[in-house]
Amino acid sequence: MSVPLSAARWRVLALVTALVVAAGTLVGAHPAQAARPGFRMPFLCGQTWLGSNWDGHSPAHSIDWNHYDANGTPDDYGRRVLASAGGTVLESYYSTTTGYGNTIVIGHGDGWRTRYAHLSERLVAEGDTVHTGTVIGKVGASSAKYDLSPHLHYEQIHDGSVVVSVVQGVTWSDFLKRNQTSTNSC
Repeated sequence: MSVPLSAARWRVLALVTALVVAAGTLVGAHPAQAARPGFRMPFLCGQTWLGSNWDGHSPAHSIDWNHYDANGTPDDYGRRVLASAGGTVLESYYSTTTGYGNTIVIGHGDGWRTRYAHLSERLVAEGDTVHTGTVIGKVGASSAKYDLSPHLHYEQIHDGSVVVSVVQGVTWSDFLKRNQTSTNSC
């Protein structure tokens, strides 16, 4: 004998069914997509920076960030660099071989890392725990191999490979140059 369902029970059954279907979709999702942290821009809230990712940039998919004053003059040097997601500082060093100069690498779990290079100062050490928005360094032009103008070199790394960055929900496909405004720690 079947018991008729009330309208309220039909709504509950529909909700449970939707949740089961959604859970099944998540289980079948690509692990890298499901695990990517919600990376923020590595700068103070409200600052607008010009990001550049060009053909031949090494490594591929990395972004160079520059800041300009109201007159269009570069004024990046010494600006604070923030952790774009929380995690553990895996490396804080000066590279004499890669061209990165003062470099910080933060591990975010599930194979995700971010690299911040050419810093004028490193303000965190290996093993430090950082949160989204923690000041980790300052923009510079450090490099033992290259003569650089000040900027921040930024990479998102998954399982050891630099990948196309997603910053505040915006995908930075290769060969882009555009402005983006930070919402880090707003």
